[in-house]
Amino acid sequence: MDKTKVAIVTAASRGIGAGCARELATRGYKVSLLARSKQVLTLAQELDGIAIQGSMTKSDDLATLAQTTLDRFGRIDAVVNSFGDPPRLDLLDISDEVWTENFDLLFLSVVRLSRFVTEPMRRQGGGAIVNISACDSQEPDLGTPFSGTLRAAMEGFTKLYAKRYRRDRIRMNSVAPFFVADGMEELEGWDVPDDLMWGRPATHAELAKTVAFLLSDDAKFVTGTTLKVDEARSAAV
Repeated sequence: MDKTKVAIVTAASRGIGAGCARELATRGYKVSLLARSKQVLTLAQELDGIAIQGSMTKSDDLATLAQTTLDRFGRIDAVVNSFGDPPRLDLLDISDEVWTENFDLLFLSVVRLSRFVTEPMRRQGGGAIVNISACDSQEPDLGTPFSGTLRAAMEGFTKLYAKRYRRDRIRMNSVAPFFVADGMEELEGWDVPDDLMWGRPATHAELAKTVAFLLSDDAKFVTGTTLKVDEARSAAV
């Protein structure tokens, strides 16, 4: 059987997801991608991988993603749960529908995809999952209400999953970046500070290297944690 490592990456048509897909392909992974945009099909072709055009908020699409990956490659070694940016709304202007949509996106998608990949990972002897969070997940900010609520819940699930499946050698971690962009034009409308550590945000490719490390055997004792990639912006120790 081919033992080439296989990675699933969601929200992979652009941004952090696409950056992670490219980095993992460079490191020898076969990639299986998901996104709503048809751009994901082009990226998969570029990376000699496969893609499903679908939504992370739909359990059937996630099930299809996992099964298609297994049918094509026979294994799943890594998962990167990346997401599009949720809206920035005033707290009580957020409708029940929008709360539910973002709960499906930022929390339930992680739970659902975990259900679909855990048993294949367990049978093959292990695997690793990285969830893309944000540096304000543990420090709620009114400007980004979904981070301080739903991403905080996602990080709690990360710890619980890691405890449950560590004996199966399946690891789950979260990465919580500050601003990530390949150019300042991508951050139009955001309150970007003028004292960034390197005079610019981290690029998608730079963050992807951190994600790839957490998926690798070099991080085989790291599980259940949230790694801040935020220039020490957060106050939490």
